[in-house]
Amino acid sequence: MASASATGHNVLLVSIVLLATVCACTAESPYAAGLSEDYYQKTCPQAASIVDAYVTKFLSKDRNFAGAFNRLQFHDCWVGGCDGSVLLNSTTTNQAEREAHVNFGLRGVAEVDEIKAALERVCPGVVSCADILILAARDATAKVGGPTWSVALGRRDGVNSTALMADTNLPFPVLNFSGLVANFAAKGFGAREMITLSGAHTIGRTHCNGILPHLYNFTGKDDATDTNPAMDKNFAVFLKKHCPQGNTTNTIFIDSTANTFDRAYYKNVLQGKGIFITDAALITNPVGKKIVTKFSKPGKSFFTEFAAGMVKMGNLGVLTNTEGEIRRTCQFVN
Repeated sequence: MASASATGHNVLLVSIVLLATVCACTAESPYAAGLSEDYYQKTCPQAASIVDAYVTKFLSKDRNFAGAFNRLQFHDCWVGGCDGSVLLNSTTTNQAEREAHVNFGLRGVAEVDEIKAALERVCPGVVSCADILILAARDATAKVGGPTWSVALGRRDGVNSTALMADTNLPFPVLNFSGLVANFAAKGFGAREMITLSGAHTIGRTHCNGILPHLYNFTGKDDATDTNPAMDKNFAVFLKKHCPQGNTTNTIFIDSTANTFDRAYYKNVLQGKGIFITDAALITNPVGKKIVTKFSKPGKSFFTEFAAGMVKMGNLGVLTNTEGEIRRTCQFVN
């Protein structure tokens, strides 16, 4: 017979195990209801590997496409939720999100459709365009030196897409610090998360239309001398060579190492070399400047927090179960 002390010890161990089990079962999931990491395990187990292979293919041709895939996730999720609506074409009676001013020069739509076509050949009617966007953004980020993160799947595709919704929800590149904070707060993100996700500007390129207000119309004068005085003067000269006044279509890399996900973006911002007014705005607030300074230095904080921000963004307004549809092609509703 076990001694009283041994019995008590065993009871204590069982209690600890039970408590741990309860805590594990009731721990809050980082994912929206209806999403799971193994969602396609039975219906299309090769889904993630197919997306990964195509992202590798696209980046081998143009490594800068990593920025395009990141932008697609943000521009999709911020407008009515992560439902693939940013991919939809306009119709004769509706201007879709892609026609919005804030979506000027959006890249990657045709590439997502190519991935979708490959998935349809293997698993027809199973994998949503919304999930493809989430996977592609994660894979592309990791392949150019950034962090990776676990992705929950199970989103379905929306059927509504309007330019007005995009221009109303997405932050324009002329917002000041308080404007950015308010825009992100409306989606449930704090100021630190806003600064973290702004770090996506470490990869990719932009058309000049988003830069012109920073160079020629900072105070509303609209002339060649109306440049943000906080911008590094040599950098301003460089930008004006690539983006002459009135030219909206030329393209330019967003940061000095635009094909690599790193901390250069934050270093550039501190040096007065932010491409957009929104970049420069991050250090106009003392708290913002402190965070930018922290992220500009070696350490895991930026990468860890960026991954967490992308996971959180991927939960916005998701459609699951019988909501929405699984599009056959990403640019058209069924």
